[in-house]
Amino acid sequence: MVNIKRWLRHCFSIKWGWRQRFPVATLSSIERAVADSERLHRGELCFVIENAMPGEKVWRGLSAFQRALEVFAEQGVWDTEENTGVLIYLCLADREVHILADRGVNRCVQAGQWERIVEVMQNEFRHNRFQQGALLGVAQVTDILVKHFPAGDANQNELPNSPAVI
Repeated sequence: MVNIKRWLRHCFSIKWGWRQRFPVATLSSIERAVADSERLHRGELCFVIENAMPGEKVWRGLSAFQRALEVFAEQGVWDTEENTGVLIYLCLADREVHILADRGVNRCVQAGQWERIVEVMQNEFRHNRFQQGALLGVAQVTDILVKHFPAGDANQNELPNSPAVI
């Protein structure tokens, strides 16, 4: 069953609406935070902002979580040498955040940990503190990755540090 209200929200979202919440300075802060984070562990963070999903995907009933799974594959988060990729996905039209991790990380981390980070981020976003919410999310994911995958001698950067806006 198509949720017409949701479909309309996605179809008629202003394409550049994400810029109000994530201006260049905020995107730069996120990029620096990801780069600093990845010096501390062997994981790879991928931060993706999607203003609105394509209307046809919403029409077919694709949820923000299902879209996050697609983005996980499209961004190659699953394709790191140690299977330590983590995606932080924001769907602004649905006001949802999803954190997905590759199998190497999922073996060590319980899903409830991701949900707690998502709650912190969403709380900040509800108060229009998008930079703060994003940076808190990156910091908390970093804490988990440092615990389970501390930096080693070969700590290559396999995914872009800059947030992707799709």
